[in-house]
Amino acid sequence: MSFAETAALGAIAGSTIFLGLPLGRASGLSDRARVALSMLSAGILAFIFMDVGAEALGLIETHLDAYKDHDATLWPVIGLFALLSAGFLVGVGGIASVQRRLARGKGELPSPMAGAESTMAMSPAELAEHRRAFERLDSRALRTAMAIAVAIGLHNFAEGLAIGVSAQAGEIGLATVLIIGFALHNATEGFGIVGPLGGVRPSWRWLGLVGLIAGGPTFLGAMLGYQVTSDALELCFYALAGGAILYVIGEIWAGVRRYGHAEIGLYMLGVGFLLGVATDLVVAYGGA
Repeated sequence: MSFAETAALGAIAGSTIFLGLPLGRASGLSDRARVALSMLSAGILAFIFMDVGAEALGLIETHLDAYKDHDATLWPVIGLFALLSAGFLVGVGGIASVQRRLARGKGELPSPMAGAESTMAMSPAELAEHRRAFERLDSRALRTAMAIAVAIGLHNFAEGLAIGVSAQAGEIGLATVLIIGFALHNATEGFGIVGPLGGVRPSWRWLGLVGLIAGGPTFLGAMLGYQVTSDALELCFYALAGGAILYVIGEIWAGVRRYGHAEIGLYMLGVGFLLGVATDLVVAYGGA
C-alpha cells in the first residue's frame, strides 16, 4: 500500500467522526434526554480509557518480556514507564490548568435563576447579570466538549499510527480491517463530543472545528506511522489521551448531577461502554 493510499484511507477513518456531530444541533431536548446523551458519551469515553490503558501497558510489557528473556536491559522499561507517568499526569492536570486560565478574570457569576421567578421584576443590571450567568454555563459546556475532542484526538493519533505502521509493513488486509474498525469506532466518538453540551446548540463552524481536532489526528498519525515506528511516541499519545479522558469523564459527571435521572444515566453509561466494545471487536478481528 502506497503512502498516498495510506493517507487517503486514514483521512476516511478520521472523517467518520463527523457522522455523530450533527446531533449537537438538536433542540428541545428534555433533561432526561440530556442526561442520557451525556452518560452515553461518558460510557464511550470509559471504554476508550480502558482501551488506551491496555495499549500503553502492552507496549511496556513487550519490553519487560524482552528483559525477562535476557534479550534487553531494564532501562527501556523504566524509561517507558516514566514517559507513561509524565504523559498521564499532564493529560489529567493539563486540561484542567488550561480551562482554569481561560476562565480566569471572568469572575464568579451567580447561577441562572431557577423556577418560575419572572425576569420582568429585574432591573436592567440584574437582567444583564442573569444573561451573563447563562452565557458562562454555555461557555463551560463548550469548553468541556472541546476538551473531549482534544482527548479523543490524542487517542486517534495513536490509532492512526497503527494504521500507518501496518500499511508500511505490507499488511494490507490488517490495515483495511483497522481502517474499517476505527471508522466505526470514530463514528461513535462524535456522540461522545456533543453529548455533554446539554441545551447548548453549537454552530456548524464549531462542530467542524471539533471534528477536525478529534478526527484529523487519525489522518496525521497514519502518515507518520507509515514513515516512523516508535514505541515511545505511541506510548506518549496513549498516556496523554488516557489522562485527558479521565479528566473529562469527571467533568461530564459533574455537569449531569444537577439534572437528576441517575438511573437512566447509569444505564446509558453501560450502553456507551458496550457500544465501544462492539466497535472495537472489528479491530480485534483483524488481529490488532
